[in-house]
Amino acid sequence: MKIYFIGQKGIPAIYGGVERHVEELATRLAKEGHEVFVYCRNHYTPSDLKEYKGVKLIHLPSLKTKHLDAITHTFLATLDVLRREADIIHYHAIGPSALLWIPKLFKRSTKIISTFHSDDRKHKKWGALARKCLGLGAYISVRWPDKTIAVSKYQSLVHGQEFGGELEYIPNGVPTMEKVKPQLITEKWGLTGNDYILAVSRLIKHKGLHYLIRAYSILKNVDKKLVIVGDANYTDNYVQYLKNLAEGNQNIIFTGNQTGQALAELYSNSYLFVQPSEAEGLSISLLEAMSYGKAVLCSDIEPNKEAVAGLALTFRNKSICDLSQKLRYLVDHQEIVGTMGLKLQERARIEYNWDNIVKRTLALYESLRSEAIANKAIQTVEA
Repeated sequence: MKIYFIGQKGIPAIYGGVERHVEELATRLAKEGHEVFVYCRNHYTPSDLKEYKGVKLIHLPSLKTKHLDAITHTFLATLDVLRREADIIHYHAIGPSALLWIPKLFKRSTKIISTFHSDDRKHKKWGALARKCLGLGAYISVRWPDKTIAVSKYQSLVHGQEFGGELEYIPNGVPTMEKVKPQLITEKWGLTGNDYILAVSRLIKHKGLHYLIRAYSILKNVDKKLVIVGDANYTDNYVQYLKNLAEGNQNIIFTGNQTGQALAELYSNSYLFVQPSEAEGLSISLLEAMSYGKAVLCSDIEPNKEAVAGLALTFRNKSICDLSQKLRYLVDHQEIVGTMGLKLQERARIEYNWDNIVKRTLALYESLRSEAIANKAIQTVEA
């Protein structure tokens, strides 16, 4: 099959859950022998990179602003794909999915799929007009494509009811992670292993990092540093706010965005992973922490609770006091942390295994493609 992915910034993933999802899915489909194409934004993926692990990369420009980056690139990608032979066009995220009606109308023999990654309307970086546009994208994402995928069971239920559609649950996945010893993180930040609490996230308000910094700052006599990995996403003012909250506390470390060996070391050698988001679809950084065998403390939003399935500790969403108390408890009970990490690792291996997720996605593609071939045959006979 010829499969095109639209909506992501590009691959290989530098940051972003959607990008990591698309990279894993696209490269594994290519390995299965399919022709896979990923549209990439010029500012994200180097323009001289034409292929990655068997996936063909199509580079297009965008207007690199907070409100126009995704939609302008998606519009150009949508126009481009109209002239190409495609069996499957797969849109990712509700913003880009607002334009999937174009190939739905003009490429009738091609099957259109949308993945509802998260309800971006809840992201606090957006104003009222942007949220209304995202609401339209969410509606189109559910009602217009041949099939809509939800990355959590909660999303499948809630947005199916909201928009009167049926979403198929196929979750985000996570590879089996191998722990590595500290080296780069010791050289860069003086981290030696088991001596820090970790958060990995884009630095945007709905990720709740301000709650974590405040909760951590309340703690007394803690021998664990707080390491925050990630960077701004058109949110420079919020990043400065976070740094102001942490000012004067030498035990709070901002590493900026990290990938590859450095990120692997940060996960591998952390004492505890904290995910304080106010809203998520299904957090890939949370799944990665689980795959590394790390204990987790996360906000009690439904997608987080679904991911950890009662095996991790949760705190009341947005509650600095409850978060601080739970941090204190886990810092003081190392034996619980170790056991929790092993249980979460096993859950990640079984429930969020990428090999199984690719099989389910491919089965969906093949089912839709077979339907298209059958319909075409019927039309030919009737003609």
